[in-house]
Amino acid sequence: MPTEKKLEFATLGGGCFWCIEAVYQLVSGVESLVSGYAGGNDLAPNYRSVCTGTTGHAEVVRIGFDPTIISYSDILEIFWEAHDPTTMNRQGNDQGPQYRSVILFENEEQKEIAIRSKEGAGSRFTSPIVTEIEFLEKFFPAEEYHQNYYRTNPDQPYCHYVIKPKIEKFLKKKTH
Repeated sequence: MPTEKKLEFATLGGGCFWCIEAVYQLVSGVESLVSGYAGGNDLAPNYRSVCTGTTGHAEVVRIGFDPTIISYSDILEIFWEAHDPTTMNRQGNDQGPQYRSVILFENEEQKEIAIRSKEGAGSRFTSPIVTEIEFLEKFFPAEEYHQNYYRTNPDQPYCHYVIKPKIEKFLKKKTH
């Protein structure tokens, strides 16, 4: 009888969750991705309420990964490359606190790794990193139509003009 994989989880916000999800779909060892909301005070967030910027929630992706293939540290290294962690509450044209850069840790080990990773990433950017590091109290999955968005809507203009260039940039770095 085969043993079941023990997944670990990372919950990250770096702008639109569609963008983060699309990048991590290309990463070996990532077993599951769920777009959703976290970090706020609304007990029943949905896309419409989160888009108002008043719920405190960020668009995030909960990444289930096999730690025998990829580490939490490596997940965070990809995170720094997948978005601009130096812009407050903004990624490109997406603006508001729901698009903030945030690492939501689940335990003290993740917290320490996140702090060290942020400190290490600082030298890569000319502006200071504004990424928040906070405890994940609750994760709320987004509506079904947000899941696997890029792969199911590749010809949608946002996917073509915003997500596709991020994926191409990631793939270029990955092969060098």
